[in-house]
Amino acid sequence: MVSNDYVVGLTDGEGCFHVNLWKSSAYKAGYAVQMHFHIKMQEKDKPLLDKVKNTLQCGKVYYQKEQRANHVQCYRYTVFSRKEMFNIIIPFFRKHPLESISKAESFAVFCEIAKLVEAEKHLTKKGIERIRILKTRMNKKTIGLA
Repeated sequence: MVSNDYVVGLTDGEGCFHVNLWKSSAYKAGYAVQMHFHIKMQEKDKPLLDKVKNTLQCGKVYYQKEQRANHVQCYRYTVFSRKEMFNIIIPFFRKHPLESISKAESFAVFCEIAKLVEAEKHLTKKGIERIRILKTRMNKKTIGLA
């Protein structure tokens, strides 16, 4: 295990809150929504991801084959279960806030989307459109300042 503060710091640097949205005829609104929390690290740091998993008591650690030249192989700690997202991940980061502004902003939008999903708004076309708009505000890359 690692400390809660360590999980927050690692997430600030290497983590990502992400929402997948894809066409699916299985849903009335025509789209499926899946929420993800990831931390990706080099293969040699896999034991650290296992410690994060043990601290949060949820998720899985996966091998992620790197296809790009000059990049090392990686592992990814991932949580995508709605139950774990609503009961563990979101409450954890509400109790232990992120320090980086960009990551905190993405998490805030992630929580807005989670509220829509929890209220089953993602099952309507209007809800899907709202999620699509919110999603554009997440994970913005910043450009270096002069």
